[in-house]
Amino acid sequence: MFNVVSLYRFIEIIPGVLVWLTFGLIFFVSAKFPFVATVFLLLYSLFWFVRIVYLYVHLRVTFGWVRDNLKITWLDKIKEMGRQNGKSWQELYHLVILPMYKEPINVVQETFEVLLKCNYPKEKLIVVLATEESGGEEAKITARKIEERFGFSFLRFLTTSHPQNLPDEIPGKGSNETWAARASQKLIDELKIPYEDVIVSVFDIDTQAFPEYFGRLSYLFLTSPYPLRSSYQPVPLFINNIYDAPIFSRVMSFFPTFWQMMQQSRPEQLTTFTSQAMPLKALVDVDFWDTNLVSEDSLIFWKFYLHYNGDWRAIPMHYPVSLDANAAPTIWETAKNLYKQQRRWAWGTENIPYMITGFLKNKKIPLRDKIKWSLIFGEGFYSWPTTPFILFTLNWLPLILGGYDFNQPVLAYNLPKTIGIILNLATISLVASALVSTALLPPKPVWFRKRHYVVYFLQWFLVPILTIIFSAIPAIESQTRMMLGGKFRLGFWPTPKNR
Repeated sequence: MFNVVSLYRFIEIIPGVLVWLTFGLIFFVSAKFPFVATVFLLLYSLFWFVRIVYLYVHLRVTFGWVRDNLKITWLDKIKEMGRQNGKSWQELYHLVILPMYKEPINVVQETFEVLLKCNYPKEKLIVVLATEESGGEEAKITARKIEERFGFSFLRFLTTSHPQNLPDEIPGKGSNETWAARASQKLIDELKIPYEDVIVSVFDIDTQAFPEYFGRLSYLFLTSPYPLRSSYQPVPLFINNIYDAPIFSRVMSFFPTFWQMMQQSRPEQLTTFTSQAMPLKALVDVDFWDTNLVSEDSLIFWKFYLHYNGDWRAIPMHYPVSLDANAAPTIWETAKNLYKQQRRWAWGTENIPYMITGFLKNKKIPLRDKIKWSLIFGEGFYSWPTTPFILFTLNWLPLILGGYDFNQPVLAYNLPKTIGIILNLATISLVASALVSTALLPPKPVWFRKRHYVVYFLQWFLVPILTIIFSAIPAIESQTRMMLGGKFRLGFWPTPKNR
């Protein structure tokens, strides 16, 4: 009989085992049963072609909503609509938590400058710059300069310093955010603001809020049927420094954006990712973020979901915030940082044991919901490391391993042609994605010319190789490390920011 710890560890092993079992089976079947492997690969390619088209439709739907929402002055809208859910917008306060480590002052300063430009009363904002003691003297100096310049711009400005080496913690955003949120809770108690009236936006230090972000967030909070039982997810655009990023980093920076946009038109499958918002009351109820896990941005969704017995959802904001793309001083550094960032994101597979063991302990969540979420997350983290390899490299295995007799029939002769046609049709979605990505670009720098649009268009044809190098391989490493456990486990790795 498994105890909870043994079961949790057993579930951690499963994703990595499935990945390596898949690759092993494809090699084995291609060598021993090449006809079966061929049929599978053809059907798999066709399935993904249909799925890509399906997901692109959702991407375009969300893109239309985002474009329309950017045209609305949301502060005026909430002023006009009066009381909703027994509350008016004047009663709401926004707590903004900005965790930082060793980021340079120009990155932090730019975030605050953009925050000040938001079209929302600053006396309704409480801002926390959450530093790390391990950031050293440089982080202290940055925090002091930011406080000197921006400290009197909001209702309250708070600087916190998360201590090193606290028991039962790993260094990372989750532990830093929890430390900052508890300090903020004390301040809010002093101000005698009800927790139910405070919406917490947790941003990366490079997250820049679009002008109507707080108005849009307030609108959703006031009009939601379940305002205190919901997270609020903006669309993350990794474009702050997009013109400084190398081609491979530019392309990969749009994939999380596109995935979030696809999910935001399917809210029944939406969970939280990177910068997000939530009610302070719920954070207090669950005792904030887990301090011993890496993927705090997604795991907090499950902490809410389990605590409230399934009565939790992520509400799509259909409104953007912007963050940095990977752009280090050299191309090699950028490549290393991008790989490590993708590996850390892939470590989000720790959601699966956290979620499933929570489901097994909680008898109040409907079984159909447990099955739905388990399948959604299980398939997502399984496809991440396997699909690029199957589509773009392993589909040749039956021809290579099937032997002379197999290579003579018409099916074998037409295999590469058929799969090639399917994948070429799928490139239509790449062309469409290129057009969407161009529409999401920020104002052009002075050196940008019409010819650069050609480069920004053609770069999308690098997707097959880039998704293998900077998505599938780091995901394989991440899930393999979790499978092996012990010294192979990953900690939190903060992506370096540069300007």
